Amino acid sequence: MSKLKFIRKKNSGRDTSGQVSVRHQGGEHKRFMRVIDFKRNKIDVPGKVASIEYDPNRTAEIALIHYADGEKKYILSPLGLKIGNVVKSGLDAEIRPGNALPLKALPLGTVVHNVELTPGRGGQLARGAGTGIIIQAKEGNHVDLKLPSGELRRVDGRCFATVGTLGNID
Repeated sequence: MSKLKFIRKKNSGRDTSGQVSVRHQGGEHKRFMRVIDFKRNKIDVPGKVASIEYDPNRTAEIALIHYADGEKKYILSPLGLKIGNVVKSGLDAEIRPGNALPLKALPLGTVVHNVELTPGRGGQLARGAGTGIIIQAKEGNHVDLKLPSGELRRVDGRCFATVGTLGNID
């Protein structure tokens, strides 16, 4: 079982010898980095949302998931995800906020976030609060996505994406 949090190291503007090399850098509050599961590779293992938490290192809220096999992980929390909901990854997962599916398994017009660019690499697109990507078209093994910027991007259909718009829109 891996750690969910670790302390973020502060350099306070100092180099390897301890000399100040960048001024005005010290004195920030201690922060914990939360390890977020961007890959969502626990296929067909249901997980229950234990809590929805604030993360000082990102704009979106995060959800603590307790999986059926005993493992715990943080994921990005989409709108509509509530404590007690069940999330799942895989081809047979329902199309509900928080579930992760391959892009080719999702219908056109679905809003997704945390989208992979190459299969198995982990989500890289739409990870900030309030962002969502719309599935526009499917051609063969590729899917066309409309990004929040308006750009159209063609991605492999085997890439995973999580259903829903990310929460904390304010």
